[in-house]
Amino acid sequence: MFRLLVDDRPKDPVAWASAPHHSATALRPEPVPKDDPPLSPDQLPQSWQGALAGEFAKPYFAALREFLAAERASHQVFPPEPDVFSAFHLAPFERVRVLILGQDPYHDDGQAHGLCFSVKPGVRRPPSLANMLKELHSDIGCKLPNNGYLVPWAEQGILMLNAVLTVRAHQANSHKDMGWEKFTDAAIRALDDRPEPTVFVLWGAYAQKKGKLVDETRHVVLKSAHPSPLSAAKFFGTRPYSQINAALEKLGHPPIDWQLPDV
Repeated sequence: MFRLLVDDRPKDPVAWASAPHHSATALRPEPVPKDDPPLSPDQLPQSWQGALAGEFAKPYFAALREFLAAERASHQVFPPEPDVFSAFHLAPFERVRVLILGQDPYHDDGQAHGLCFSVKPGVRRPPSLANMLKELHSDIGCKLPNNGYLVPWAEQGILMLNAVLTVRAHQANSHKDMGWEKFTDAAIRALDDRPEPTVFVLWGAYAQKKGKLVDETRHVVLKSAHPSPLSAAKFFGTRPYSQINAALEKLGHPPIDWQLPDV
């Protein structure tokens, strides 16, 4: 896990949200000391600890911690342990304006790094991500980047959250129902409880089931088909990015700069 060593973004939310965020070096992670226990509240950024620290003391999380220790001891698990809470580090609680919900991390080598749908530079874009970027170009004309690294979106206040935060290598959904869903449900509820309206983006039937956690009278919930190849025909043409920006502007927030830089 890691703690943030440097966060040089403006503290004023409007100034921060309006600023360019195309430098992946804006946040520099500091490794957590080895004597920190695995999956402890200290591995969350301070802004999220108030909302989620209590989850670490619950029986389900003790069982999850034990399960993951056994998994990592006998199998390869993605993402690497330092990246498990990356989504929370890159989108501090008070600055989240949008939540995009995925299901579980990519399960092939080198793909998952803690943000739903994202891969690191140099990693081939999985089909769902490729379809997302095709729709981005069609929707608002963004140039297709040479990568699928979505950190610049997260740095603008998009919580790129998977419902399950780990997976055994090459076995999709292998950590389903082991406790992560309760933890990420708590994160969704924490955002729902804030007085500030948030845009929740729920693609596909799995994500849309989480809509029951959100008060749609106070927040904006955008639902559509998933960008997976299995449902891409229904995803294309839904214009999610312009819908998100329209919702943000209606709420008085600056729009997201969706253009991803080449790296």
